[in-house]
Amino acid sequence: MMIRPIAVEAREGYHIWLRYSDGVEGEIDLAHMAGRGVFDAWEDRSFFEAVRIEDHGAVAWGEELELCPDALYLQLSGKSVVEVMSDTLVSVENA
Repeated sequence: MMIRPIAVEAREGYHIWLRYSDGVEGEIDLAHMAGRGVFDAWEDRSFFEAVRIEDHGAVAWGEELELCPDALYLQLSGKSVVEVMSDTLVSVENA
């Protein structure tokens, strides 16, 4: 079973709140990216507030701006890649 975001909301500043399919939820501060490169689009508050989850699970704004849901999950949960992927790794090793 893949853990995917199921809800997202824009919050104050450059924070987003996320909830994942396993119940993990919380806020992530994206201020360190705001105003840099493609992330200068977030300067338009209405653009930032239009955050959504794509069908493939990415957290997205507009047509070309996406963040990896797995990286956001690791940041939010504090888990390591090994912890999150252990079931998958066991399945592959037993195949």
